[in-house]
Amino acid sequence: MQIISLREVRDSDLPAFWEQLSDPAAQQVAAVTRDYHYDRECFEGHWARIRANPEVLVRTVLADGEVVGHAAVYGPPDEREVTYWIGRAHWGHGIATAALAALVDLAGTRPLHAHVAADNRGSIRVLEKCGFVTTGYGRGFARARDGEVDEVLLTLG
Repeated sequence: MQIISLREVRDSDLPAFWEQLSDPAAQQVAAVTRDYHYDRECFEGHWARIRANPEVLVRTVLADGEVVGHAAVYGPPDEREVTYWIGRAHWGHGIATAALAALVDLAGTRPLHAHVAADNRGSIRVLEKCGFVTTGYGRGFARARDGEVDEVLLTLG
């Protein structure tokens, strides 16, 4: 069994994050992507901004000491949202669930919100295992799929 842990983001983590975020297959599953998933300069700017923002709680996810992704909590106090990205090579091993559970404990604030593409059953299951419940449905533009997708909105109260 792997040991999953979170730590502060280091400069040396960024190349792994870029590799994970720019993976077209992972982008397709996640659906909702941003400019920083496709453009290295945007990626560098994005990470500089979020690492400098004291309102964002962002951590590197480690599995047995290896950088396997990142997780964050961001947004205004009553609208705090979680996000996480685990490299595709590490899917299906419980890493996202362990990392998200550790992150919500570290954040300590409630409510926390999440939205996920409705067909991303793996991510929905991770959120449910961490206590999030479905609170609504919506539609959002999914750049990775070049169109709108159904979304599930979840909340941890």
